[in-house]
Amino acid sequence: QVQLVESGGDLVQSGGSLRLSCAASGFAVDDYGIGWFRQAPGKEREGISFIEAGGGSTYYANSLQGRFTISRDNAENTVYLQMNSLKPEDTAFYSCARKRPFTLVSPWDRLGDYDYWGQGTQVTVSS
Repeated sequence: QVQLVESGGDLVQSGGSLRLSCAASGFAVDDYGIGWFRQAPGKEREGISFIEAGGGSTYYANSLQGRFTISRDNAENTVYLQMNSLKPEDTAFYSCARKRPFTLVSPWDRLGDYDYWGQGTQVTVSS
Protein backbone atom coordinates (compact mmCIF):
# COMPACT_ATOMS: atom_id res chain seq x y z
CA GLN A 1 0.00 0.00 0.00
CA VAL A 2 1.47 3.30 -1.09
CA GLN A 3 1.53 5.90 1.62
CA LEU A 4 3.17 9.27 2.20
CA VAL A 5 3.26 10.82 5.65
CA GLU A 6 4.43 14.37 6.23
CA SER A 7 5.69 15.71 9.51
CA GLY A 8 7.66 18.63 10.86
CA GLY A 9 5.21 21.44 10.42
CA ASP A 10 5.08 23.93 13.26
CA LEU A 11 4.64 27.53 14.33
CA VAL A 12 7.91 29.40 13.87
CA GLN A 13 9.00 33.01 13.96
CA SER A 14 9.99 34.90 10.86
CA GLY A 15 13.60 34.14 9.98
CA GLY A 16 13.45 30.71 11.54
CA SER A 17 13.91 27.28 10.01
CA LEU A 18 11.98 24.06 9.76
CA ARG A 19 12.63 20.69 8.22
CA LEU A 20 9.67 18.83 6.80
CA SER A 21 9.76 15.08 6.31
CA CYS A 22 7.87 12.97 3.80
CA ALA A 23 8.10 9.33 4.87
CA ALA A 24 7.13 6.87 2.16
CA SER A 25 5.95 3.30 2.40
CA GLY A 26 4.88 0.81 -0.23
CA PHE A 27 7.50 1.99 -2.71
CA ALA A 28 11.09 3.20 -2.83
CA VAL A 29 11.48 6.97 -2.98
CA ASP A 30 14.49 6.76 -5.26
CA ASP A 31 12.36 4.97 -7.86
CA TYR A 32 9.95 7.89 -8.19
CA GLY A 33 10.06 11.65 -8.39
CA ILE A 34 8.75 13.34 -5.25
CA GLY A 35 7.37 16.84 -5.12
CA TRP A 36 6.58 19.25 -2.31
CA PHE A 37 3.59 21.54 -2.67
CA ARG A 38 1.91 24.12 -0.49
CA GLN A 39 -1.44 25.79 -0.31
CA ALA A 40 -2.14 28.97 1.56
CA PRO A 41 -5.69 30.03 2.52
CA GLY A 42 -7.49 31.44 -0.48
CA LYS A 43 -4.71 30.52 -2.87
CA GLU A 44 -4.09 27.74 -5.33
CA ARG A 45 -1.76 24.88 -4.53
CA GLU A 46 1.73 25.66 -5.78
CA GLY A 47 4.77 23.52 -6.42
CA ILE A 48 7.69 24.22 -4.11
CA SER A 49 10.32 21.70 -5.01
CA PHE A 50 10.90 18.40 -6.78
CA ILE A 51 13.51 15.70 -6.68
CA GLU A 52 13.91 13.31 -9.59
CA ALA A 53 14.01 9.57 -9.29
CA GLY A 54 17.40 7.92 -9.50
CA GLY A 55 20.01 10.62 -9.91
CA GLY A 56 18.04 13.02 -7.75
CA SER A 57 18.25 16.25 -9.72
CA THR A 58 16.39 18.95 -7.85
CA TYR A 59 14.09 21.76 -8.91
CA TYR A 60 12.65 24.74 -7.05
CA ALA A 61 10.03 27.38 -7.49
CA ASN A 62 11.69 30.63 -8.52
CA SER A 63 9.91 32.50 -5.73
CA LEU A 64 11.86 30.65 -3.03
CA GLN A 65 15.07 32.57 -3.74
CA GLY A 66 17.24 29.68 -2.61
CA ARG A 67 15.83 29.41 0.90
CA PHE A 68 14.58 25.82 0.64
CA THR A 69 16.49 22.61 -0.02
CA ILE A 70 15.00 19.25 -0.97
CA SER A 71 16.88 16.06 -0.22
CA ARG A 72 16.33 12.34 -0.07
CA ASP A 73 17.48 9.60 2.30
CA ASN A 74 17.06 6.29 0.52
CA ALA A 75 17.85 4.25 3.62
CA GLU A 76 15.09 6.04 5.53
CA ASN A 77 12.86 6.08 2.43
CA THR A 78 12.15 9.71 3.23
CA VAL A 79 12.29 13.00 1.36
CA TYR A 80 13.05 16.17 3.30
CA LEU A 81 12.41 19.85 2.74
CA GLN A 82 14.75 22.12 4.67
CA MET A 83 13.23 25.58 4.92
CA ASN A 84 15.39 28.49 6.04
CA SER A 85 14.81 32.20 6.45
CA LEU A 86 11.10 31.60 6.72
CA LYS A 87 8.73 34.45 6.02
CA PRO A 88 5.09 34.99 6.99
CA GLU A 89 4.16 34.43 3.35
CA ASP A 90 5.49 30.87 3.66
CA THR A 91 2.54 30.10 5.92
CA ALA A 92 0.64 27.30 4.23
CA PHE A 93 -0.35 23.68 4.32
CA TYR A 94 2.54 21.64 2.90
CA SER A 95 2.12 18.29 1.17
CA CYS A 96 4.38 15.84 -0.60
CA ALA A 97 3.35 13.72 -3.54
CA ARG A 98 4.66 10.95 -5.75
CA LYS A 99 5.05 11.67 -9.46
CA ARG A 100 3.61 9.17 -11.88
CA PRO A 101 6.25 7.19 -13.76
CA PHE A 102 6.96 8.00 -17.40
CA THR A 103 5.80 11.60 -17.07
CA LEU A 104 8.01 14.40 -18.27
CA VAL A 105 10.23 15.97 -15.65
CA SER A 106 9.32 19.42 -16.90
CA PRO A 107 7.05 20.91 -15.86
CA TRP A 108 7.54 19.19 -12.53
CA ASP A 109 4.70 20.99 -10.77
CA ARG A 110 1.77 19.81 -12.84
CA LEU A 111 -0.67 18.48 -10.27
CA GLY A 112 -2.18 15.86 -12.55
CA ASP A 113 1.19 14.16 -12.89
CA TYR A 114 1.11 13.09 -9.22
CA ASP A 115 -0.71 9.95 -8.18
CA TYR A 116 -0.32 9.74 -4.40
CA TRP A 117 -0.44 12.56 -1.86
CA GLY A 118 0.27 12.74 1.81
CA GLN A 119 -2.12 14.21 4.34
CA GLY A 120 -0.02 17.35 4.73
CA THR A 121 1.43 19.37 7.56
CA GLN A 122 0.79 22.97 8.60
CA VAL A 123 3.55 25.55 8.63
CA THR A 124 2.81 28.88 10.25
CA VAL A 125 5.34 31.69 10.27
CA SER A 126 4.68 34.57 12.62
CA SER A 127 5.98 38.06 11.97
